[in-house]
Amino acid sequence: MMNLKKNELLYFALRNNKLKVGLAILLFFAVLTVVGPLLTDYPPFDYIGPAAAPPSAEFWFGTTTFGQDVFTQFVHGLKASFLVGIVGGGLGTLLGILIGFIAGYRGGLVDEILNMLTNIVLVIPTLAVLLIIVAYLEVRGLFIESIFIGCTAWPWAARAIRAQTFSLRSRDFVDLARLSGMKSLKVIFTEIAPNMMSYLLLVFILQFGGAVLIAATLDFIGLGPTNAISLGLMMNNAVLWGALILGIWWWFIPPGLAITAIVGALYVTNVGLDEVFNPKLREM
Repeated sequence: MMNLKKNELLYFALRNNKLKVGLAILLFFAVLTVVGPLLTDYPPFDYIGPAAAPPSAEFWFGTTTFGQDVFTQFVHGLKASFLVGIVGGGLGTLLGILIGFIAGYRGGLVDEILNMLTNIVLVIPTLAVLLIIVAYLEVRGLFIESIFIGCTAWPWAARAIRAQTFSLRSRDFVDLARLSGMKSLKVIFTEIAPNMMSYLLLVFILQFGGAVLIAATLDFIGLGPTNAISLGLMMNNAVLWGALILGIWWWFIPPGLAITAIVGALYVTNVGLDEVFNPKLREM
């Protein structure tokens, strides 16, 4: 029965054009993240060529006004975006899962306390808090930025997972597990969670895209990492040093397109997966 369901999901996944397009774009950028640094001989911040040189055979994406190789910065910036998405999105998903499962399964006072905490974090202007915290850090790294994003991005996931858990905790198989003496956490992660795996995957994809966007926003306004390069910081430096005015389009267009493509591909992938998992939305 399980193999039949897996084959059914695989069949509809291979037929879903949205899923194939989204995954193809993400795979392209993921491969470029790994292979890209091997295609360049320059460190991202070194001055290695003429200033503001347009794209050429030697400098594929041209150079900045300081003679830095834009392609080198681009591939290292892609790595930063994926790192923030995985760490920040993963942490936001993990916190949402833990709080949502516990609140939805336990109910009562525990649910009220966790729901109150979730509502408090929801109404706090997340970006403003991140701006204040990040602005007071003299040295900022990608990992610290990712942690801040993950710690503020979980409330909507917690509420959604809580609602799903409420509907599952009264099912017969959960009652049977509870009557057999199984502990609460084991019931949650062996009986309820497996029935929500597709939903949790969709939550992670949305958290991943949200983390990439928030990080790009912080980086673009100059509050990103101080010891690394990212796509948002590339755009920030381009605007700061007049790339738009000087017509140095190759400095800010590649990172902007990459951020748009990655987030857009995540959204399309999410829609495609939703159509695969939901029989009512499947493409026949």
